[in-house]
Amino acid sequence: MIICVLPGVPEVLASFVWLVTIFISEDFPTLDRPIKAYSGLSGLGQPSTVGLLIKYLAERISIDGCSVFLQRMQLNEQGNPVASVLPDASSNLSKKAQVADMFNNIASKYDFLNHFLSLGIDKGWRKKAIAEVQKVKPKHILDVATGTGDLAIAAAQLQPESIVGVDIADQMLEVGRKKIQQQLLDNVITLQHGDSEALPFETNSFDAVTCAYGVRNFEHLAAGLKEMNRVLKPAGKVVILEFSHPKKIPIKQLYRFYFRYILPTLGKIVSKHDSAYTYLPESVMAFPEGNVFCDMLHQCGFKDAKARPLTLGITTLYTAFK
Repeated sequence: MIICVLPGVPEVLASFVWLVTIFISEDFPTLDRPIKAYSGLSGLGQPSTVGLLIKYLAERISIDGCSVFLQRMQLNEQGNPVASVLPDASSNLSKKAQVADMFNNIASKYDFLNHFLSLGIDKGWRKKAIAEVQKVKPKHILDVATGTGDLAIAAAQLQPESIVGVDIADQMLEVGRKKIQQQLLDNVITLQHGDSEALPFETNSFDAVTCAYGVRNFEHLAAGLKEMNRVLKPAGKVVILEFSHPKKIPIKQLYRFYFRYILPTLGKIVSKHDSAYTYLPESVMAFPEGNVFCDMLHQCGFKDAKARPLTLGITTLYTAFK
């Protein structure tokens, strides 16, 4: 139970300074984003700036002794801010079910859009990820959230004994299996339905675990990372690619404009899906990147976690060991 009393002058001044900082830095992604990205406020459409300022001001107040100071609530019990960003905020389905449904609906256009919307740069990012995997000379590789299998296929050049890709979207897996058969890699790569939070493998099974642009979609991020750690062999390596935010001007502004306006529009036109490419920038903005994500890796059992920004910070390559 929270008892509300009037805040003291220091708290009010601190809140005012904090609000001014928001406008100066423009680092708070939700001031001009649909409020549907946050649980509990879905379905309201585009909020007014005043409404959002009231919401943020209330979040900045906390209880400290006799004065009111409401601590900002964690967005969910796992401490995963991106968990509340949903493909369809009006749906009653869990995030996991919504993500699976979304990717199943865009599976046939997914590869084209990936390469088109990234201008082909995504292929170079995967090459850098595979170069990191190569350093441990893995015999058995697991690719989590494999999608259509691009990273698993790229890993085949390392000539491991086996590569297993898991995903919750069956239609994406079907597209991946066709690609694997066409490249005569079905004797090395196996794709199967699998939940990142409950991987169907024994402990200490793989020399390397990879994931390209999938951890952002985990409903329970810590649970997924702990599972990746569990199935890794001792001294095994995890390699993760995920989108991030450029920090330098003018790349930062150009990136945000492209991600907020160009990408969702083109994605919707080609995929014929209303929310898939709106969900993408919203989830990227909410994802805990850089050192924050490295800290999460450490908390989930990994060590020596490192973050390496690629292409001016558009994406980040994370590595860690068990």
